[in-house]
Amino acid sequence: MQRIMETDVGISEYVGNDVPQIEGIIKQRFTDFLVFEVDLDSQVIHIKSLDKPEPSKKKPEATETSPATGEASTSAQADVHPKIPPPAGDTAPPETAPEHELTEGSSSVPLPENETPDEKETDKGPWPERFTTTLSAFLSEEALTRVKDLFLEGPEPPFVSDSGWGGRQANPSSADNQAGGEAGPSTSENAAEEPEKAERGKRGRGRGARGARGGRGGRGGRGGRPDGREDHRKVLSNPISSKTTRTGLHQAIRELFKGKLETETDLSAPASDDGSRIVIKWAKRGGSRGGGRGGRGTCGRGERPERGTYPPYIHFTLQKTNRDTQDALAHLSRVLHVNVKDLSVAGTKDKRGVTVQRVSLRRGNKTVEEVWKLANGLNGRRTTEEILTRRGERGIRIADLNYRKASLELGMLKGNAFVITLRNVQVDSEETLDRAMNTIKNKGFINYYGMQRFGTASIPTHSIGLALLKSDWHRAVSLILRTRPGEHPEVVAARNAWLVDGDLDKALELMPRRVVAERCILESYKKQGGETRNAMGALSTIPRNLRLMYVHAYQSYVWNAIVSERIKTYGAEKPVVGDLVFDEVSADTTAGAEDDPDLVVDSVDGDVQTEEKTITEDDATPSAAKANKRSRKPWEAPKVKTLTEDDLDKYSIFDVIMPLPGKDVAFPGSTLGERYREFLKADGLDPDNFVRKQKEYSLGGSYRKILHLPKELSWTILRYTDPDVALAQADEDKLLGFDPPAIVEDGKFMALQIQLTLGTAAYATMALREVTKTETSSHYQSTLTQASEDQKYKTSAEGGET
Repeated sequence: MQRIMETDVGISEYVGNDVPQIEGIIKQRFTDFLVFEVDLDSQVIHIKSLDKPEPSKKKPEATETSPATGEASTSAQADVHPKIPPPAGDTAPPETAPEHELTEGSSSVPLPENETPDEKETDKGPWPERFTTTLSAFLSEEALTRVKDLFLEGPEPPFVSDSGWGGRQANPSSADNQAGGEAGPSTSENAAEEPEKAERGKRGRGRGARGARGGRGGRGGRGGRPDGREDHRKVLSNPISSKTTRTGLHQAIRELFKGKLETETDLSAPASDDGSRIVIKWAKRGGSRGGGRGGRGTCGRGERPERGTYPPYIHFTLQKTNRDTQDALAHLSRVLHVNVKDLSVAGTKDKRGVTVQRVSLRRGNKTVEEVWKLANGLNGRRTTEEILTRRGERGIRIADLNYRKASLELGMLKGNAFVITLRNVQVDSEETLDRAMNTIKNKGFINYYGMQRFGTASIPTHSIGLALLKSDWHRAVSLILRTRPGEHPEVVAARNAWLVDGDLDKALELMPRRVVAERCILESYKKQGGETRNAMGALSTIPRNLRLMYVHAYQSYVWNAIVSERIKTYGAEKPVVGDLVFDEVSADTTAGAEDDPDLVVDSVDGDVQTEEKTITEDDATPSAAKANKRSRKPWEAPKVKTLTEDDLDKYSIFDVIMPLPGKDVAFPGSTLGERYREFLKADGLDPDNFVRKQKEYSLGGSYRKILHLPKELSWTILRYTDPDVALAQADEDKLLGFDPPAIVEDGKFMALQIQLTLGTAAYATMALREVTKTETSSHYQSTLTQASEDQKYKTSAEGGET
């Protein structure tokens, strides 16, 4: 079985060639690789508390300035639910209003529960035959009957006997006690503290107010019902695998019922290969502008605060276990019912391991308490006790929520702190171990792009990137669709259905949705009636970030290969004539360019390219436009210097940089520069032309230091016997009160536990490689684990990794 190795992606050299090899297994368990983000204030991010946010005792406007961003933030380690006073002139709270009273600002009178929802229906009754005919193409007979019953039942849910408690006025403090554990500030207290907000509520036209005219909730706030009852009625379709069919169902419901019923994808259950279910329910707006969404000035949904009360973002700490960063964000977007683009991070983290980082959410009208509840499954899936005594669902836990005025952006971090445990270490002496560790501490390690950058399959991502740069669209498609040894059987069957049998429908039916690029290409072919000539068009349907990942992988491959050439030829001790360094004049303004390979110039216009953003209505406001403009400053190519003989004593090896290929970078001088050019020409590229007709494939390039010196480094030798016993503990497990790591003084095997802090864009696995002198590819490490002698001593009965 062919798998890519380090040499296939340009990784071949070491700094400490005089230190013997030290055998050890990397990432045998998830807790053997702990990662903690280091923020711009140099603070290492840890989970501090798993508890539900508590109502704030401070005025919402009380803000503090974040030293890292200079942005004011509202400290809300807890949820805040201020009680908004009713508008002046209202003498009774919404709970006591007559059930069918026409409130100010509403455009229709709520219908009695026994009345059909549309008295103007002229198409042969409230449920015309065409409703049945149209929906039968999407729904089963049982689901269709339930939709009909739901519609004829009307927009208000049926009354259910509550043993006489329904007529009692709700106690706001009691409600808060149930939801948040503590009573929030009362209405009268809040009215005294915030007269300005009360006046806005009086006018009913505060721009950010949820219940105000012009606010996102319309005239009356979302979800408010005259009698305070919530509507939990809904109909679920059977799983629908075809995106086209799902879209058709959404459109049919919208057109048939004129917005009275609404649909959404069911996010309460994980997506399966059978497809997604569609939820059909009464629209919260009651089918008319302002009607059914609560009285003017009310909050609806349990006294939500106004939109403008708190800053627009919520930041929280995310711990993920064995999940890609984007995969984790996609999961959170589903459970929080937000667009994944509303979630931002400062940097991506390793998949195989336990990682901790901050995440920002553009909250809309969500509060910290709501986000905590949704993310932790406190909506029927789990109880509070389960949340506080068991690990997070699907390897994800969020905690430590607060409000902030700004979102996170890529690069807003100083690095990462690691706790890495190497197991079954084989070394001739502890002296050799200390020599290897001191080599990294004093001489650093080669700043290679790690194996994660190139995928784990037999077809590395950089080969696809090269095809894209050469505009060889058919080859790129061929490489993406080609079979790969060791893949899951269902993926193999799907590939063969197309590549061997030429059955496009069967291939799409079998291909799992998680295999994104392949599905995009096949779905594009399907739309083109099976025609495959438009390979470029098919590739364009792949998400932009994924396509750019291929191109960036090729840049990384070239960088690795040229740096290996440089180290092999000149060593890793000192700079030589022809090396590049940043010019001292521009050193301060180019720190980001040298540290973060993802913040590189990748377009003809020279803008810093990060994750693609779609302009939304919120972005279209003047203030948002100015903020976006500020966050996307034009990228200026840093000034670099080619060293001469007279410069060598002014710089160290840690100043030497190497370019990633692109139109805005300089090549090294001397013979190394010629070697760089020859390398690109051998791949069929013009080293002097990286502009492409397809703008996104035009490369600007950037620079990266060839060696990386850890900011902090320490190590400890441990003993163990059972390989299933954790030797380090994740934050979540500590706070859950799980047993701490068990260290056996007379254990049969040696482990080396390393604590180090690296700057941005440095790969910890490349630091470990310098210690072990061993292949770091995941399949090779898996082979070492399976063959390791310590596997004979496994005694753990637990089924899950930690």
